[in-house]
Amino acid sequence: MKTITAVMTLLLSVSLCAQAVKKPKPKRVLVFSKTTGYRHDCIPVAKATIMQLGKENGFDVDTTEDAALFTTANLKKYAAVIFSCTTGDVLDSTQQVAFQQYIHQGGGWMGIHAATDTEYGWPWYNKLAGAWFLDHPKQQQATLHVIDHHHPATQHLPDDWVRKDEWYSFKDLNPDVHVLIKIDESTYQGGKNGDNHPMCWYHTFEGGRAFYTAMGHTKESYSDPLYLKHLLGGIQYTMGIKNVN
Repeated sequence: MKTITAVMTLLLSVSLCAQAVKKPKPKRVLVFSKTTGYRHDCIPVAKATIMQLGKENGFDVDTTEDAALFTTANLKKYAAVIFSCTTGDVLDSTQQVAFQQYIHQGGGWMGIHAATDTEYGWPWYNKLAGAWFLDHPKQQQATLHVIDHHHPATQHLPDDWVRKDEWYSFKDLNPDVHVLIKIDESTYQGGKNGDNHPMCWYHTFEGGRAFYTAMGHTKESYSDPLYLKHLLGGIQYTMGIKNVN
């Protein structure tokens, strides 16, 4: 009888311990697509695509265009904040402070395409994002040179990646970023950065992680398998799920 009681007690203890061990909550990202300037028609499909990537890869996605969510308390919920084709002045001074604190506490930022066409009056944002948008020619095909494959956003890409998009030229480039992809200006018309024309980069910045890709203007980008893996790799890096090899 004592043996049976001991076994039952042990089983009950194991059961209670199993119940006490909760699965960790999935990491969460915030997709922010507020615009006060040009509004890209790819924003809805980009949002839906990132939500689908989350479902397929085990992270949760919230979306908003409400800058009031940029508070210290609310941003703590997110492993990364994605500026998806934001334009213009999207955060007020109080929201900017909250976002800076978020980065300083180890948060991640990812910018897609027009994220560099944002917050021109905020020098700190320029350093975080890595550049500001200068201009672009008409959409056309061009060749990208992948110069670093040791990042989750580029490890699957060919050395030369030929695709059609809207190709940004930049100003106020941050020399401290680590460039992953450059565009070959000899393969299209209208580039203004010469031989050193970056199109994707990342860096650690004031305690946080930042990643930017200039690709993603066209709706078709979000059904391109190579681009989707590129996007996912950037998200996973900024969330801290994957590190640079």
